[in-house]
Amino acid sequence: MATVYIDDKPYTADPAQNMLFTSLTLGFNLPYFCWHPAMGSVGACRQCAVKQFRDENDTRGKLVMACMTPAADGTRIAIHDPDATKFRAGVIEGLMTNHPHDCPVCDEGGECHLQDMTVMTGHDYRRYPYDKRTFRNQYLGPFVNQEMNRCIQCYRCVRFYREYAGGRDFNSFALRDLVFFGRHKDGVLENEFSGNLVEVCPTGVFTDATLKHHYTRKWDLQFAPSICTHCGLGCNTSPGERYGMLRRIVNRYNGEVNGYFLCDRGRYGYECVNSPQRIRQPLLRREGVAQPVSRAEALRAARELLAGKQNVIGIGSPRASLEANFALRTLVGPDHFFAGMADDEHRLLTKMIQVLRSTPARTPSLREIEQCDAVLVLGEDPTNFAPRLALALRQSVRQQPFAATDKMRIPRWLDHAVREAVQDDKGPLFIASTHATRLDDIAARTFRAAPTDIARLGFAVARALDTSAPATSMSGEAVALAAQIAQALKTAHRPLIIAGGGLNSESVIEAAANVARALDTVGKEARLSFTVPECNSMGLALMGAAPLSAAFAAVKDADAVIVLENDLGRHMPQPALREFFERAFHVIALDCLTNATTERAELVLPAGTFAESDGTLVSSEGRAQRFFQVFVPSGDIQESWRWLCDLGALRENSEMADWKELDDVIIALSNAIPALAGIVNAAPFSGLRLAGEKVPREPHRYSGRTAMHANINVSEPKPPDDPDSPLSFSMEGFPDQPPSALIPFFWTPGWNSIQSTNFYQKEIAGPLRGGDPGARLIESGASDGSGYFIRVPQAFAPREGEWLVVPAYHIFGSDEQSLHSAAIAEVAPKPYIAMNPEDAVLLALRPESLAEVKVDGSSYRVQVRVRPDMPKGIAALLVGVPPVVGVHLPAWGTLQPAQLPVEGGPERAA
Repeated sequence: MATVYIDDKPYTADPAQNMLFTSLTLGFNLPYFCWHPAMGSVGACRQCAVKQFRDENDTRGKLVMACMTPAADGTRIAIHDPDATKFRAGVIEGLMTNHPHDCPVCDEGGECHLQDMTVMTGHDYRRYPYDKRTFRNQYLGPFVNQEMNRCIQCYRCVRFYREYAGGRDFNSFALRDLVFFGRHKDGVLENEFSGNLVEVCPTGVFTDATLKHHYTRKWDLQFAPSICTHCGLGCNTSPGERYGMLRRIVNRYNGEVNGYFLCDRGRYGYECVNSPQRIRQPLLRREGVAQPVSRAEALRAARELLAGKQNVIGIGSPRASLEANFALRTLVGPDHFFAGMADDEHRLLTKMIQVLRSTPARTPSLREIEQCDAVLVLGEDPTNFAPRLALALRQSVRQQPFAATDKMRIPRWLDHAVREAVQDDKGPLFIASTHATRLDDIAARTFRAAPTDIARLGFAVARALDTSAPATSMSGEAVALAAQIAQALKTAHRPLIIAGGGLNSESVIEAAANVARALDTVGKEARLSFTVPECNSMGLALMGAAPLSAAFAAVKDADAVIVLENDLGRHMPQPALREFFERAFHVIALDCLTNATTERAELVLPAGTFAESDGTLVSSEGRAQRFFQVFVPSGDIQESWRWLCDLGALRENSEMADWKELDDVIIALSNAIPALAGIVNAAPFSGLRLAGEKVPREPHRYSGRTAMHANINVSEPKPPDDPDSPLSFSMEGFPDQPPSALIPFFWTPGWNSIQSTNFYQKEIAGPLRGGDPGARLIESGASDGSGYFIRVPQAFAPREGEWLVVPAYHIFGSDEQSLHSAAIAEVAPKPYIAMNPEDAVLLALRPESLAEVKVDGSSYRVQVRVRPDMPKGIAALLVGVPPVVGVHLPAWGTLQPAQLPVEGGPERAA
C-alpha cells in the first residue's frame, strides 16, 4: 500500500489506483463526470481538478486531474486549494452555458449528478446571456427517452454502449464544435443493456421512457431491496412505488452479482406488476365461469374443497419463493409435494447440483466471471438466456490483454490508453452453440453443431487435457479445435466453463463437468457456471421434490390439487395439460397473473408479486438472497405463503399454526431441509433494530403523505405495519447506512444520484460495507472420486424428411412475466423457426413466410427465418413466446409450408 497526502493529511491508498478513486473511497466530496468506477478514466470532463505538489516544501503546485493521477507513494494533492476550487467552478459554468433551465420539469430532477456537482462547486448564477446550442431529439425505442439539449459531452454513454456493452448502433457524431450522441437515425436501440444509459448519464439526456408514462419524482417513491425475477442470475434491484403502482426499477449494487448494471429485461419487465391481467381478488368458478368473490367467501369455498380430503397434492414453482414452496410442502406433506418443473428441466438441475457438489470446480459469481481469462461456453446463448452473464463475459475477454498493458506499465484504470494499446486483441472465448449468438463478435472461435456434437466437443476437450478422460471420435477440424480450447484453458490463470439448461442436454452438462475435472487433474482451479431458466430454479431443485411427471401420475388418485404460482402450460405440452385437468378433481391455484392454469382452476387466490411480498430466491450461483415488499397491495392480494397458511388453518395443520411472520417460515425451512439451512444468513431477521429504529423505505424528502390519502381521510394515516422485515413503510427510521441486504436505495448528503453508491462501498467498485448481500449455499470441495462421466453421446446424424428442432430463446419474450410489460412486448419477436438456406430451399420456404412445425405432439404455424449460421438438418424454434410454450426440445419434427387459412376460418398463426 502507498501513503498519499490529501489536504496535508496522510492516508493509505492502493498504488494501483488513481487519486479520484482514492479520494472517493476515503469519503471526500470531489466532483467528476466522465469517470465511472466500472469504466475507468479518460480525463474528458476536467471536473475533478486538484492541486498537486511535489513535496511538503512545494507551495505553488500545479493543477492536475485526479482521475488521471496515480496514487503513487508520496503523492500530495489539495482538493480545497483555491485555484483548484476556482477551476472546478469554471468547468461547471462552462458546461452550464448551454444546459437548459429545465430542472423543474426534467425527469432527472432531484436525482441528477449534474445538479449535485453544480451545488458542490458553488455555481449558482448564470452569466451567459446568449442563445444556447440546441439539438433535435431522436426516438430510441420504448426503453430510453432522449433530451439531447442537456448533454455535457462527458462521453460516458458512448463508452458504456460501445466499449463496455458491445453495442454498435450508438455513437458520437461530431461537426465543428458540436457533438451529438445517438444513432445514425431514429430507431430502437439494439443493445440488450441500453437501459443502463439512464444511470450512466450524469444528466437528463437519457431517461426511463417507461417511467414517463406514470412519472413520479424520485424522492416521492417508496423503495425496498429486491431481486430480479426474470432469469436465474439473481441481480439486485431497487423497485420504486407510488400510489400503489410500481413506477420503475433501478440497479441496486451488489459487488459479487450485478455490480453497476442490469439487462433491459430486468429493468423494464417490472410493468407485469401493473398489468391489466393481474389477479386482484379471489375468483371462484361457478358453472364454468370465474366470478370475483370476497376473501371470506374464497376461504369458505376452499374449506369445502379441502374438507376431509386426505390426498391433496401440491405443485410448486421455480418462480415462487422458497418460503412459498415450503409452505405448500408443509401443507400437503413432503410426499405429496412436487416440483413444478418438466422432467428434463428437473433432471438437468439435479445433475448440476450433483456436479457442483462432487467436483472441486467453484461456481463463480458474476464478478469472478468478469475476471476469468479463458472461457468455454458449451451449448448456451448467454445474452438471451442469462443476459447479465453475457455482459460479464464481455469484460472477461479483456483479462489476458491486460497482461500486455501491465508489462507496458499502463495502469488498468487508464481506460483509453489500455484500449489503444491492445486494439482488437481479446482473450480466448470459445462458444459452442446450435446457432449464432450475440457474443460471437468477441469469440476466438465458434462451433455450430447439434447438442450431441457440442457435448462431444466438450468430451474431446477433457480428453485433450487428460488422456484418462473418455475418448471420442471426431473430425480432424473438431479435434484441432478441442486441442486449441484445451491449451487455452490449461495456460489460463482462471479458466471458466459455462453450460446449463438451454439445450436440455444432460450430455452437455456431463461434458462441462469432465472439462472441469480434467483441469483439476492438470493442476488448474476451474470455475464451472451453470445457467438455470427461472429465478428460483436452483432453490426448488435443492428442495428435492419430484418432477411434474410424478404429479401427473399422482393426480388421478388425488382429492385436490394446489398449484403455486405456476403456469403448467409452460412446462408441459397442451395435450398433456388438458389431460391433467381432466384427471384433477379439484384445482386451487395461487398466482398473480391470469394464465392457462388459473383459467382452468376452480378457485384462484390472488398472490403478491415480488413487489408485494417478501421471500428468498436462490440464484444459479447458489446464492440465497432475500427480496422485500415494496408496498402493501390493495384488496385481497397477499403473499402466497400467507394464503397457504390460511389453507393450513382450514386443514388444522399444527405446524403452520405457529407461523406468524416470515422469520417463522425461514427457521422452519432451514431446520427441515439441510441443503437450505444457510438461507438464515441471507438477510437480517425482522427483529433487527438500528439505534432502536427500523430502516425507512422512503427517502427523507418524501412528500404528500397526507394529501395522497385525502380522499380517504384528511388526517395522515398510520403507516402499515411490517412484521416480516426490519423495514418500515415510512420516511422515519434509522438515518445511517443499514446492513447491505436492507439497503432500499442509495443516498448520502450532497449525492442524490445513483453515484451515491460510492459511499456505501468498502472501496470504490468493491464490496458493500459489511459484505455484499446473500449467502452461498453451494461451495466447491474436494473431488468425491467418482471420476469422469463416460457416456459419450452418438454423433448427430440427419434424418430424411425430419429436422432436429432445438430451442432458441430471446431476451424479450421467452420469459413468462416480463412479456406482460408493454415496453418489452413492443420489442419482443414473433415466434419463428430458423433454418439453414439449403434446408429452406429443399422445403420451398422463403424468408418471412409461414411454416408449419410439427414437434413434440403439437403443431405451430410460425415465421421462417433463413440463417446461414444454422447447421444443416437442424432448425431452431423460438420458445417461450405464446403459443410456443410447453414444448420439450430438442426433438425431431417435420417442417412444411403453412397452408393459408380458409377465408373466414380461424387463424392459427403465431
